[in-house]
Amino acid sequence: MDYAIKTEIRDPQAKTFAFTAQKTMYGGKHIAEGDTVFVFASENEGGQGLIACGVVTSVEAIAKKHGIARQTPRVSLSIERTALVKRPLGRRELKHFTAWKDGRPETELNFKFYRQATNKIIGISDEAAAFLGEFFSAAGSVQRGRSQAALMKSSEQI
Repeated sequence: MDYAIKTEIRDPQAKTFAFTAQKTMYGGKHIAEGDTVFVFASENEGGQGLIACGVVTSVEAIAKKHGIARQTPRVSLSIERTALVKRPLGRRELKHFTAWKDGRPETELNFKFYRQATNKIIGISDEAAAFLGEFFSAAGSVQRGRSQAALMKSSEQI
């Protein structure tokens, strides 16, 4: 599985990003070192949506606070940027994709990121990852982390 994060980005051109105690939803808590992650600069924080993709270089689960029944899992992580986006993709481009069960990657991203506008890390489908990859080059190639390598290894065993 690949991942995406939407959060405040202070330097969109940075070669590395570090995030502390980020909320996780939709499988985001399973993010691990070596995973591919697509980085969105949160429009709620003045950003413009998709800005980069990269590979997770470190991740640490944040312990839940004692005595609080319902808590969203949180993680701190570092990402090494592997590519900058070539064309825009954000809330403006995704907001019209609202047929929640249509199976489109645009709808998946709109649902997971913008239906609840909080900043978060999310797990995304292979289709959504391929769709996002198209925003980085004409050929749609993105340097992949552990997720793609694991996929290739499992296909070799078949």
